[in-house]
Amino acid sequence: MNMIILDDHPLVRKGICTIVSSGQSMHIVGEAANSKEALRLLNQTHPDLVLVDLNLGNENGLDFIREARRAGHSCKYMILTSSITQSEIELAQSMEIEGICLKEAFPEDLLYAIEVVARGRKYYDPVLMGTMMSHRAGREKQELSELTPKELEVLMSLGKGRSNKEIANALYITEFTVKKHVSQVLAKLELADRTQAALYALSKGLVQFEMQR
Repeated sequence: MNMIILDDHPLVRKGICTIVSSGQSMHIVGEAANSKEALRLLNQTHPDLVLVDLNLGNENGLDFIREARRAGHSCKYMILTSSITQSEIELAQSMEIEGICLKEAFPEDLLYAIEVVARGRKYYDPVLMGTMMSHRAGREKQELSELTPKELEVLMSLGKGRSNKEIANALYITEFTVKKHVSQVLAKLELADRTQAALYALSKGLVQFEMQR
């Protein structure tokens, strides 16, 4: 696997080179300190993978990857960083970036991450994944806490596939009131329609919870 390293710190680049060069069938074909240099190297060497520092002084590694892809470079990309925000993790996921590895990882962890990406899979540092899952759980709990007790009951009913008439009969309210509650549920949870609401209720185990109760 031929690789380019994009990092604005020379010592860091040399350290990464030393680690990567110890791996089997891993070859560094170029080093760059900024996006402009990296794009020139991409045109010259056509690597399989680019190891990209997230914080490149006044530049951002995600912006570079977006620019490189627009230029037609469809190689794999792995972010290397000492710090990353939740929004940057989510952006990296939405961009389907192949990997994120923390710079404080052990050398063998970096080599393993590269091997995973080389096999066509994604590698996101376990520490980041744990943080991300905790964040999502907290956000989902906050979303549900915004629903009134009646709206939560309506959401559970949607999860069971009930019609407005069936929900009205079950909750002893009018169909007009059901429609109002459904609209509020969709708005608060930022869902497009009843189907998404039903899937949301099922994914959160709300229907199972109601049945057990």
